Amino acid sequence: MAVYTKVSAEEIGRFLARFDVGTLVSAKGIAEGVENSNYLLETTKGKYILTLYEKRVDPADLPFFIALLDHLAAHGCLVPPMIADRKGQKIQQLCGRSACLIVFLPGVSVSHPTEAQARSTGKALGDMHRALADFDRERRNMLDHDGWRTLAEQCGPAQLEDIAPGLAQTIARELDHLDAQWPQELPRSAIHADLFPDNVLMLGDQVTGLIDFYFSCTDIRAYDLAVTHAAWCFSEDGTDFHGPISRALIGGYDSAFTLSEAERQALPLLARGAALRFLLTRAYDWINTPAGALVTRKDPQAFLHRLQYYQTHPEIFTI
Repeated sequence: MAVYTKVSAEEIGRFLARFDVGTLVSAKGIAEGVENSNYLLETTKGKYILTLYEKRVDPADLPFFIALLDHLAAHGCLVPPMIADRKGQKIQQLCGRSACLIVFLPGVSVSHPTEAQARSTGKALGDMHRALADFDRERRNMLDHDGWRTLAEQCGPAQLEDIAPGLAQTIARELDHLDAQWPQELPRSAIHADLFPDNVLMLGDQVTGLIDFYFSCTDIRAYDLAVTHAAWCFSEDGTDFHGPISRALIGGYDSAFTLSEAERQALPLLARGAALRFLLTRAYDWINTPAGALVTRKDPQAFLHRLQYYQTHPEIFTI
């Protein structure tokens, strides 16, 4: 979440008049994240999230996201659906952007997850994958191998070298390796593709919500677990691997949706792909985030460290 587009209280008040959600009491921009503009709204009837979709979210993809969240909610998963206005419309326009009003879920995101919290998150991800077994809509993963190469080209070798010496060459070698070795026959489904701790809401050790589905797409199902592993199982700077968190996360997932032997064997490679994907998107945002945006930039090297660890320690997925 972030704030790129500033919306006045008067504009938000007029926007809310389209819905049966009461009148505006307060609005606060949410700075975390890098994708869309988000506001926490309090009205006379409760709390809501207002999201304005910025350049990385194609408005044509919004029906997929809406259908996905509606499907998951109908299957009992803890996700925040979009709210329809009085005319039954969920996709709105505000300040020249597509926008949605979203159900607010209670809970907080943890910065230093415990084993119990990691296990609960793994189980929630497995429950989500089980619920998606009969979801038939598809959306291409725009951050697949072709997307990674495009990002590397857009960053440029010189700018990558400014982030870390040798980074451009490291990325080029890893792109070639993953292109040659990436598994092709593993089960595919809709996936979250961005389940970082700040996209999981918790009360104590229990998950109360999975949020921010704007990278969700159709891809290798186990890749979703690899993304979550890269996000949860290291220190923030990526220099320390947390083995107990890793085992709890994978164990929680396996308790809800059993990994096949082929999926388990592929996890080391899928995790390298996950680390590279976030290394590249963070590098791109580091280089291109506009001055003055209410956004917290995230260090690309945190995922360079993860990538290097995955390259040299594939055994962590068999312990």
